[in-house]
Amino acid sequence: MRGQPLAAASDPAEPAAADPAEPHAMHWCLSPRPCPDSPDSCATEPTKPPASPPSPGMTPVDMHGSLSVSGTKIVDKNGAQYQLKGMSMFWSQWSDQFWNADVVNWLAQDFQVNFIRAAMGVDSGGYMDDPAGEKAKLVRVVNACIDAGIYVMIDWHDHSAYNHADAAVAFFDEMASTYGNLPNVLFETFNEPLQGDDWNSVLKPYHDRLVPVIRQHSQNIITMGTRSWSQEVDEACQNPVQGTNLMYTLHFYAQIHKGELRAKGDAAMNMGCPIFISEWGTGFDVLDLGSSGEWLGWADYHMLSNANWGVYDKDGEKNALLAPGASGQGGWSLSQLTESGRWVRDYFHNGNGGGGGSPSGGCCKFGADCGDCGDDGTGWCHQSASNCATCTGTFDSSAPAPGCR
Repeated sequence: MRGQPLAAASDPAEPAAADPAEPHAMHWCLSPRPCPDSPDSCATEPTKPPASPPSPGMTPVDMHGSLSVSGTKIVDKNGAQYQLKGMSMFWSQWSDQFWNADVVNWLAQDFQVNFIRAAMGVDSGGYMDDPAGEKAKLVRVVNACIDAGIYVMIDWHDHSAYNHADAAVAFFDEMASTYGNLPNVLFETFNEPLQGDDWNSVLKPYHDRLVPVIRQHSQNIITMGTRSWSQEVDEACQNPVQGTNLMYTLHFYAQIHKGELRAKGDAAMNMGCPIFISEWGTGFDVLDLGSSGEWLGWADYHMLSNANWGVYDKDGEKNALLAPGASGQGGWSLSQLTESGRWVRDYFHNGNGGGGGSPSGGCCKFGADCGDCGDDGTGWCHQSASNCATCTGTFDSSAPAPGCR
């Protein structure tokens, strides 16, 4: 947390420890997960994903299995491009009431997310002060995501991780040895480095140290924070970290970040660097749903995986998913969601961010022409780039979709 202006002079203050943030669709079938103490026990082998909307009995991980990076894209076990779309948890030390299986299951079932980012707070009263307590919250969420059959990112949520590198090494050694054999889990080693953190002399050496720790146990995807609150992806790509299944983190907040930041993302991708939007917000001080729609149209066009910030209910914060006092066990009615929360939920359902800004729907082409509306008549394949990829078509966001019900 949180997106910052390009070339911002300083990092706006994070929530103070004395002021904690209080920040029906189909059920996914719940599949058993290996016990963390027995990492060699494996889940049932996933079956081949269908070329039509997901079966109610299959989870995202059942369908897509282990993810990897090919060029600038995430691909699934079959080599098809795949896009993660989900929610980021809020700093664990300030929102622990939402770090539980009930919330994870509600996000998977009602919001239809395929991915949750577990943002374990490190500084400001987090893991560095209470490692056992904060790790226990993270483990609850990771285990719940595994049980729900969705993907989860283990996030070292820190602005000065290089000052806590020894702790990060020990933490990721444990997490990768426990969960690294599972297809569900991704790793984020440094949330948002600050503006003055030099990539070449500070950040890259940190990532160079952390990546091999994880690679002792896991080949799963790792995304790496970039300078200036994870905005300078093009700079990082000029001196990339060596390895496979590595990505570079880009964060945006729609009110303050516009096309100039997207141009940095385009430049990085043109240099061959894959990008993961592990945190984005619908505004900053105010909502900007038009800009949010433009951002998500760009992200969907490029199949960029992304997580919305965030699962919390703090009064006055426009990016909060939940209205103040929302239940810590999920089951939220639409009235318990903020305006941002309702818009984001609609994006997960329909790929168009509630109708504000540029929709991500278009034409899913099979050969030269758009396909039809499918056997069920809904035109599901045309609703987003990720749907089209599941249908094994080629997505054209500028072309109109067939008129489907």
